[in-house]
Amino acid sequence: MKKIKLSLIAATLLVFSCSNNTGKSLATQAETALISTAELLREDYQSSVDNSQREYFVYLPRGYHSKPEKKWPVMLFLHGNGERGNGQDELDFVLMQGPLYEAWVQKKDLPFIIISPQLPMFGFDKKGITYIDNRSKENIPKRLANGVPKRSAAFQTQTAMQRTSSLTDMGEVAPLLPQGWEKLETDLIAMLDSVQAKYRVNVDKTYLSGLSYGGFGTWYLASKYPERFAAIAPVVGWGHPSLMAPIAKHKLPVWQFAGGRDSAVNIQYFYAGLDTLEKLGHNNVRFTVHEDKGHDAWTRVYSGDDLYQWFLSYELKH
Repeated sequence: MKKIKLSLIAATLLVFSCSNNTGKSLATQAETALISTAELLREDYQSSVDNSQREYFVYLPRGYHSKPEKKWPVMLFLHGNGERGNGQDELDFVLMQGPLYEAWVQKKDLPFIIISPQLPMFGFDKKGITYIDNRSKENIPKRLANGVPKRSAAFQTQTAMQRTSSLTDMGEVAPLLPQGWEKLETDLIAMLDSVQAKYRVNVDKTYLSGLSYGGFGTWYLASKYPERFAAIAPVVGWGHPSLMAPIAKHKLPVWQFAGGRDSAVNIQYFYAGLDTLEKLGHNNVRFTVHEDKGHDAWTRVYSGDDLYQWFLSYELKH
């Protein structure tokens, strides 16, 4: 385990005036409150895919060290296609967006341990994909000592809002995008097991979310291990009807998000999987379409509070 850009344990010394007019007790005047700040750690692992040595991020929330009796909710986050990398010196690309970006870079006080791995390239760096080929480490957002950096501009889109479901036979549509998170299935569960064993985790409050490619990965992993998660939130990535039966059987709470003007992941394909859940008798499903947003609807989702509060309202039932 390595500590990277590690924030120091903050000692907040409360110093009060000794004036008789303060009304404060001597104990209060001398009180020292120790509150640990957030930490971002790197955990080593050997990938079962190719036996390579890789790392993933573990975010420890504010107060983790100063509340030794507390067990914390844990969130597994799966990034999008543009943040792939070697799990070593390219791991920081994972900080570009999502809950880890919000918690670490924007200093949003999220009360979760966040596990954030990196999807390997699997040849995507040879496909001429502009947003991968033209990315630069210089553009990775940094956590500032004081304040927070300016957010990136929203995606520009000319795509009109769409409100109709696809008439395509979903049996003719591949259930997953190529070379996605399904290839890391074993690694992801091993990471979750490792973090739950090593850190003070409330196992009953284990959540799963991902954006774009990670949204597809969220549906896949939830379909394979529905008993592991208290709730899931796939963002701008639809779920194929063929994946829905295990999710419905376990009544796994779902909150699906989409962008009404998304030109990368067409909203028309979201309905078939959600309709399947309903047909299977699973009604604890939310579907929120940010009609005014494109593919980066994830920014609004993860920068707000609603998703995190919704997560925390669920826990595994035994």
